[in-house]
Amino acid sequence: MKSYKTKRAVGNILGYILLILISIIWLFPFVGLVLQSFRSYATEYGGMVDYLVPKAFSLDNYKFLFDTSQTNYLLWYKNTIVIALFVSLFQTLMQLCVSYALSRMRFTGRTFLMRFWLILGMFPGFLTMICLYFLLKQFGLTQAGAIPGLILVSVASSGMGYYVCKGYFDTIPKALDEAAMIDGATRARIFFTMVIPMSKPIIIYTALVAFMAPWCDYVFASYVAFGHDTSYNVAVGMTRWVWTNDYQGYFTRFCAGGVLVAIPVTLLFMFLQKYYVEGVTGGAVKG
Repeated sequence: MKSYKTKRAVGNILGYILLILISIIWLFPFVGLVLQSFRSYATEYGGMVDYLVPKAFSLDNYKFLFDTSQTNYLLWYKNTIVIALFVSLFQTLMQLCVSYALSRMRFTGRTFLMRFWLILGMFPGFLTMICLYFLLKQFGLTQAGAIPGLILVSVASSGMGYYVCKGYFDTIPKALDEAAMIDGATRARIFFTMVIPMSKPIIIYTALVAFMAPWCDYVFASYVAFGHDTSYNVAVGMTRWVWTNDYQGYFTRFCAGGVLVAIPVTLLFMFLQKYYVEGVTGGAVKG
């Protein structure tokens, strides 16, 4: 018995040591990002920098971000928030409606449609970039109109991501719907007054995933808003900084901007982690 307890204790210790080492390796780039954001170009970039911790902490980089006479960072940040919020709202609503219809209703072509969407979703979005760009350009939704264009593209195909939400709705007893329909409730009323209140975890999961995609988008956003500075999101605008000749100076500003970008997402996951996990596990039960 003692031998078993000893082996178990040793195993736990080794496991914790391994997890601590992995955590240190994983967190090291983030710590470096934060520290670099407090490094002042004026005082510490006279020569080659070969140390991680700044000799003198400064808020110069953060002051630069909020100086609208020198940069459009606040405008890029606002663009990113607007795109992410609208995409999160409309994409969540569309996915919930499509998932509920596929979960509760039986109609001709339902199985084929589900399989077709699932297969179609396996193809990378890069395949449609050129086609989407010229399509958006025809409607004036590129460059100056890039923000509504990005929202439209993100929301238009969101119904194909039905599988997790549908799996969650499948766990809700259909007897509730049938009882409500006997009492004269319509499908819409059942959905909004009965199913939605019971689906808080999957709603939060879907909203978070929908929010993250445009928040971190660079490739398609740079493609659609190319050459129009006021339509950039944060990722595109900040990337332009490190392409300048003054790489060292803008690198610390890039780090400061990255810290501010990470704060909203970090807070969202910290406060909604419980519902996020419940949504993932609940949606994976049945399909």
